[in-house]
Amino acid sequence: MGTSTGTSPRAVARHTAAAEELAAAGRWEEAYQHLRSAMQILGGRAAPTDELDRLRREHAEAREHARRDSLTSSYNRRYLDERLLALLDPPFRAGALGVSVAIVDADHFKQVNDTYGHLFGDRVLQRLVTLLDADLPDGAFCARYGGEEFAIVLPDRDLETAVRVCEAARDRVDRHPWAELDPGLRVTVSAGVAHTAGPSHPQVERVVGAADVLLYAAKDAGRNAVAYRDPHNEEVRLAGPAARRRGVPQPTDVPRHVRPGRAG
Repeated sequence: MGTSTGTSPRAVARHTAAAEELAAAGRWEEAYQHLRSAMQILGGRAAPTDELDRLRREHAEAREHARRDSLTSSYNRRYLDERLLALLDPPFRAGALGVSVAIVDADHFKQVNDTYGHLFGDRVLQRLVTLLDADLPDGAFCARYGGEEFAIVLPDRDLETAVRVCEAARDRVDRHPWAELDPGLRVTVSAGVAHTAGPSHPQVERVVGAADVLLYAAKDAGRNAVAYRDPHNEEVRLAGPAARRRGVPQPTDVPRHVRPGRAG
């Protein structure tokens, strides 16, 4: 890209206008280049510096907006995929305790939409993500996985801690006064929690797939439950009060794309 070396205010205006246009298109680095050129022309005086700072702020805001789901304001699938790649792909940076991933699904959510309508269902999802996101430990985050499914990611947390966090989230949803939205409404969630640690470099698809299989187990065990694998014998167990249920299914790890549709 060529830069002007003259001192003309017209050249400064041209670079500033170009920077605005490029920033509006999301081409931030090119916008910076034009503002730097304007600063060089003016000898670094304040006005272009202020413009550069403003563009940097707008860039940061735009990046954060791009990471958020438009409906629930939780992190979106794009951010989830990027963070999991950073945590799980070599070099392995998940911390000494590894990383836990939970896939959380609203139980029978189709019935909510069918009974109350999709706009009401959107309000339920917005409140649901607030409950899931509350009281997460430092470094953990919640992201919308798709539809009424969410992911909770807990870096550098062992399985026991992750299950405890997810069971607390399930309990918050179960105890929430949903009747505030409608007297007949009740919302619960089911979750599957997978964990990985050690020197290996697990693939994102494998960890998420394991959590998804455990979510199916929680659904099959009666819903409103958090399922995980006992690290000592690999048996699927349920956390909290659901642990008293009998006949917890012991699924094999079958990928989502070959499974029949889940009934919520």
